[in-house]
Order: sequence, then C-alpha cells, then structure tokens
Amino acid sequence: MEYMHNRVFISKKSFMTLHMWSLLFLIGCNQIKAEQEKAVSATASVNNVEVYDNVNAIPVPDGFKRLTCKEGSFGYWLRELALKPGKEVYLYNGSLKPNQDAQFAVIDLSVGNKDLQQCADAVMRLRAEFLFDQKLFSAIVFSDNLGKKYEWKENNNRARFQAYLDRVFGMCGTASLEKQLRPAALSSVEPGDVFIKGGFPGHAMIVMDVAVNKRGNRWFMLAQSYMPAQDIHIVKNPGNPASPWYPADDVQPVVTPEWTFMPGQLKRWQATL
Repeated sequence: MEYMHNRVFISKKSFMTLHMWSLLFLIGCNQIKAEQEKAVSATASVNNVEVYDNVNAIPVPDGFKRLTCKEGSFGYWLRELALKPGKEVYLYNGSLKPNQDAQFAVIDLSVGNKDLQQCADAVMRLRAEFLFDQKLFSAIVFSDNLGKKYEWKENNNRARFQAYLDRVFGMCGTASLEKQLRPAALSSVEPGDVFIKGGFPGHAMIVMDVAVNKRGNRWFMLAQSYMPAQDIHIVKNPGNPASPWYPADDVQPVVTPEWTFMPGQLKRWQATL
C-alpha cells in the first residue's frame, strides 16, 4: 500500500518511520519546554518575582537568624512591609527605571506621581508611616537644612498626610536628615538604621533587616529610592547578586549597586522606637 502526500509517493514502512520520528520530536520538544518552564520558575524564585510576601519572608544567610525586634518597634514594622509580586522598579511617572539590575525585591508602597520621593525622602517616608501607624503623631518631625521644623499636627488625618510628606520631601534632604541622626557602629547595626551621605550629591539608604550568627556577626539588608523618584526597593549585594544581605564590617566600604558608603556613615534615629 502507498500513500501520496504533495504528489510524492511514500511507502507504508517509510510513513511509519516518519511518524515515529515525528512523535519522538514532539516528545523531545515537550520535555525541553518543561525544563525551560522549570528553569524560569527557579529563576523567578531566586529573583523574588512572586515568592516572598514581605521582608520577613526573605531567607537569612546560612547559620544566621533574625535579630530580635520588639513587637511594635520600627524594626519589627519594617519586616512586616509587603513586597510587590514582581521586581520591576517604576519611576514616579509610570515608566520603568532604566537600571533594572539593582533590586532584589520591591516594597509595595506608592512612590506618588511627583518627582519628590527620592533617596532621603524614602527613608523619611518609612519612618513617618511607622510613626503614623503607631499613632505617635507628635514624633513625626523633620527639619530642613536651616533647622526649620516641619511637624505633623493633624493626628490621624490620613487624607492630609501625603500633602504633609510632599512638603517635607520638597524642603528636606540628605544634608538635613543627616543632622537629625546620631552615629552608630556598624558592628551593632539594627533594622531602621540609615546609611547616609549628606550633600549635593548625597544619598541615603535604610537598613530593612538584620541577621546575626552564634559568634555575634551581623549581616544587614538595605533599601533605597533614587533619582528620579522611584519605587522603594531592596537592593542586591553586588558581590553576590542572588542575595540582598551585606556583612557588617567596620573597616570595609559598603558597596551597593548604585552607591558606596563608608562604615562611619551609618546613623541612628535620636529616639529608639
């Protein structure tokens, strides 16, 4: 018996052989596709595309455990912050940040629609949001570079809170915020501490979490906004891009994806909450 396909005669034996190879090809393609999907899934897990619900869910380095934070403290609050399901960082105008290689995860907090919430502003935003949530309204005070204070005086008026923050962001920055903070030793770094270089240009990043091992060594996690205003994001460690953790070293500079700090540039809030 013979088959005709596109005017070419093929024997039954040849047809069966061709059919078998076609099946094997399809099976092979399906296996490759499955492996690719598995690889994509693994990559998604490493890159924190949709694995971690909040900061507290990000695994600590081997041999470490999270530093104890009192419930209701600033450090405890930072750990509970939700993370976005994707890791893309967007600017205030809705466009993607050109550099998409710096972030490990993105905090689920609005950047607003103005070019205001940049580096020091993101740090002040997180501190202010914490104090607002804890109803510590009188503690929400920031100063500009000339010492003028901007106090929140409207208690739990959430509708007016963003307008207050916008004014703070417009009048305060790294130079003024640095003056509100006190020095801290990197070997005793805590969640909520701030790496800051005041000036023009300057930069500020906040310590989101800290882990410690049995020898007392500490590793920490950093978050930032940048210029122009953009989503607050937890940064990778350039020395180990699969991790957001940095070793606390009182001698070596802290090299982040977009800025380098010296150990002496770690600061702490005047009031420990």
